[in-house]
Amino acid sequence: MSRRFNTAGLRRPGIDYMIPAAPRLPAAPGLIDQEGYFVVHAPRQTGKTTTPHALANELTAAGRYAALHFSCELGEAAGDDYGAAQLGILGEIRRRAELALPAELRPPVWPRASEADLLAAALTAWARTCPRPLVLFFIDTVTSPAGRTITVLRA
Repeated sequence: MSRRFNTAGLRRPGIDYMIPAAPRLPAAPGLIDQEGYFVVHAPRQTGKTTTPHALANELTAAGRYAALHFSCELGEAAGDDYGAAQLGILGEIRRRAELALPAELRPPVWPRASEADLLAAALTAWARTCPRPLVLFFIDTVTSPAGRTITVLRA
């Protein structure tokens, strides 16, 4: 199969033409080491999905962090159903973790928690059981969820 220019989503090394992603965010590793965060604002089709995805893979491969890139778009479909939105996002986190992380870094079974605390309880349980610090700021399209869910994610 010949390589191609992909302008419709995550670029795949070896399949799509692409420039290295990680050098596009040179300050990111320092911010991560300081337990900081950052937001990527850029026009369409400039690597906002591919760059954090590649950086997450590199951070995990380096052995210091369990880093994951995931989308919150499933939360959007739930609208103002706060519980369903959180479950959708947690389901996406689990699916992405199963694809991207070694077994020892994947989240445990999510704990039972109230609707108001579900996402926080799940991420806390994962942080406690994971042998490496978690890097979960790789949230693509964080503005997709609506209603109360976006308030929790922003916090």
